[in-house]
Amino acid sequence: MSPIYSMTGFASVQTTPPGQPGFTLTLKSVNHRFLDLNLRLPSQTDALEVQLRRALKERLKRGHVEVSLQLERKVAGGLQLNAPLLDTYVLAYKEAAQLHGVTAEPDLNALLRIPGVMSFESSSNKEDTTGLEAAVLDQLGPLVDQLNEMRAQEGETLAAELRRSMGRLDALASEVSELRSGVRDAQFERLRGRIVELTKGLEVSEERLLTEAALLAERSDIEEEVVRLRTHVERFVAMLDEGGEVGKRLDFLLQELNREANTMLSKTSGATGGNGLRITELGLEMKTEIERAREQVQNLE
Repeated sequence: MSPIYSMTGFASVQTTPPGQPGFTLTLKSVNHRFLDLNLRLPSQTDALEVQLRRALKERLKRGHVEVSLQLERKVAGGLQLNAPLLDTYVLAYKEAAQLHGVTAEPDLNALLRIPGVMSFESSSNKEDTTGLEAAVLDQLGPLVDQLNEMRAQEGETLAAELRRSMGRLDALASEVSELRSGVRDAQFERLRGRIVELTKGLEVSEERLLTEAALLAERSDIEEEVVRLRTHVERFVAMLDEGGEVGKRLDFLLQELNREANTMLSKTSGATGGNGLRITELGLEMKTEIERAREQVQNLE
């Protein structure tokens, strides 16, 4: 049996490779119809983004996956003073003061905060970037394993709940099956009486009345819907047992289950008596159970 993965998971690693800046790599996934990768990486890591996307597509099939890479900033170079630019600002300040007759000295702290006056000279180069890419890719495999471990645990929990849901659905269908015969007989008598009323004064044989009533009652019988519904439930559980990428297939099967429940309710909408009302209640419970299962299935890969 292959594991069933939820599309919800989280994994993170923080490390400092030898000779490289430390970094934190984080993966976060939630449900999505397809595989949707959203990468937030530092600048000058375009090549790394391409490699990350390729590697993630090989390991993940569905889900909105956010990938975040944060670097630890270390002063590997130094602060540099742009003296010519500073001289220009000081000269401009003095000229403005003289022009307006103001006696004042420039505030050095304010001048040093002007963009471009002070700059950080980094010692990073292409070799450093290449080393960082290799270090990140080395961590990606174990990190995806960690993410999938969490997704597998969540998937196992969801699969267990879905099995319980299918058990409740099968029990509801079993009760409907037991009540079906009584409703069919009641439908037959109701239809027979209605036909007699409509054909009053006409020469219609009793045999013909019985045949027409039986035919109409048969059309309103829900045996086929109950059988198909229980067959779908069995198939649903079998797919859970098989495991793997079952999310979309299970969602389709739940649509079929919902269709059978709707047809069953439609056929018994005119049924009267205790059995008929009870079947309507059971049909509504079925639809509620199916909708609950669909919410769970939306999170499966």
